Amino acid sequence: QAARAMAAGGRGWFRALALGVSFLKCLLIPAYYSTDFEVHRNWLAITHNLPLSQWYYEETSEWTLDYPPFFAWFEYALSHIAKYFDPQMLVVENLNYASRATIFFQRLSVIFTDTLFIYAVHECCRCINGKRAAKDILEKPTFILAVLLLWNFGLLIVDHIHFQYNGFLFGLMLLSVARLCQKRYLEGALLFAVLLHFKHIYMYVAPAYGVYLLRSYCFTANNADGSLKWRSFSFLHLTLLGLIVCLVSALSLGPFLVLGQLPQVISRLFPFKRGLCHAYWAPNFWALYNAMDKALTILGLKCNFLDGKKIPKASMTGGLVQEFQHTVLPSVTPLATLICTFIAILPSVFCLWFKPQGPRGFLQCLVLCALSAFMFGWHVHEKAILLAILPLSLLSIQRSKDAGIYLILATTGHFSLFPLLFTPPELPIKILLMLLFTVYSFSSLKSLFRREKPLLNWLETIYLIQLVPLEVFCEIIFPLTPWKQHFPFVPLLLTSVYCALGITYAWLKLYVSVLTERISVRQKAE
Repeated sequence: QAARAMAAGGRGWFRALALGVSFLKCLLIPAYYSTDFEVHRNWLAITHNLPLSQWYYEETSEWTLDYPPFFAWFEYALSHIAKYFDPQMLVVENLNYASRATIFFQRLSVIFTDTLFIYAVHECCRCINGKRAAKDILEKPTFILAVLLLWNFGLLIVDHIHFQYNGFLFGLMLLSVARLCQKRYLEGALLFAVLLHFKHIYMYVAPAYGVYLLRSYCFTANNADGSLKWRSFSFLHLTLLGLIVCLVSALSLGPFLVLGQLPQVISRLFPFKRGLCHAYWAPNFWALYNAMDKALTILGLKCNFLDGKKIPKASMTGGLVQEFQHTVLPSVTPLATLICTFIAILPSVFCLWFKPQGPRGFLQCLVLCALSAFMFGWHVHEKAILLAILPLSLLSIQRSKDAGIYLILATTGHFSLFPLLFTPPELPIKILLMLLFTVYSFSSLKSLFRREKPLLNWLETIYLIQLVPLEVFCEIIFPLTPWKQHFPFVPLLLTSVYCALGITYAWLKLYVSVLTERISVRQKAE
């Protein structure tokens, strides 16, 4: 009866959560927006005015089209609505154009396309089995998951203040995850193939999808001990998956292949000339590597091991520039980052194949692939941490061990996004939203697993509490010191390096959890 009541009242509370967060997004319309706002305005103009053959050649603006073709068509579709708001935003030469109507349209386009994300979250909530009975709706795993996803702090500030379309894209990813959990494998594969041609960053998690589909869909049965029954291989299923990938790729890249422009499209999608790190170091392994190089350089100069005249000026004083020249440690090439990423992903993929745990094992592998690519990838953006945080939300409500890892990763990862919003009016907004989301995450997951051991140990708790004095120093104390003139990059450096420690720890802890997990024998022959 409780389950029926939950199902009956489910639409009500979910609709309230979705409407509430949509209303908050509307309130953020006048907030600060980054250069990404101009990026997407320019793409609207390019796709609206120019023929297909010029989309990936146009360079009037420095913000050239560098997303896959499906996203270009998405901008093309939006441009036909945009012309009714303000036709001037669709003029390619109108660089940095931002009329009130333009701002209103672009903000609304993000809010409206988030409908797909809301639907995907609803589908993910349906996949959660309600093992824990709770009288209070607020303690239901499905309710907690809905809040963790719909009200995710990172998505709110990255999409609805900073400005991007991540909600729509994550909607496609979460919907594909939900379909795989529901054993609707072809739908899941189709959605993920489409997603890859919207934004190629999701290639990071492609190994998890490929191995899981091969293991669960192309092989149709397991032995009694859970090992693979090789005779159950279905060539038909493999062919169907291949057809989906080929058809979606043909639809996306086919026109450019016919035009002979495929190399140009690929050169736009993978611009390796941008340097190892983004202007603000993403909190990953390379941030720690760069910081170590700087520390060794300073030490080398003080001990007269290095000649100050031979050190590139930017590497010492500029701090956070795109072309970072290492002084003591070896400089890193794109190939080196690719090899490191491949090695980091490999164990999670092996676990998914040899230690199948069903949808949970798939989600673990997906998170580890995303985190490994974030840790070791080339020119990683700090926003890419959301690619691990959102799917980890689904694991956090199922086991206390995963909940603890989620709290470390989400708190640290979200805090690392603070430098994206550097304008004074947004300071109270980001702090308040972060506090609300973090307090809810801790309290809800703690109540969900109150009968088990504490989610965090004392060392992890101390690490997270130290984020508070770090923020006070970066936002209040440092601007008042004379260091601000000579070392303006210090707050970014401290934030990046400190958060990199937490994210690295969460990545290692999740890996240890997956590698040491016992094989589940509850495998059914399908």
